[in-house]
Amino acid sequence: MESSEKTKGPASYFPSIEKKYGHPVEHWLEVLRNAGERKHMELVGLLKTEHGLGHGHANALVAYHLARR
Repeated sequence: MESSEKTKGPASYFPSIEKKYGHPVEHWLEVLRNAGERKHMELVGLLKTEHGLGHGHANALVAYHLARR
């Protein structure tokens, strides 16, 4: 990362999520929006079981998504 400020929190995982799963972060946020009102761990489970994401990556996306709601 070239920036003088290091990305912190869930967004710090975004580059590796995009690289590993081949979709932009917006794709995963759309999946979460379409999942409706669910609890944090229900959304993490959805990303893990239906989309094959690892726990850390799924957790970071869900935390970011819920913080923006």
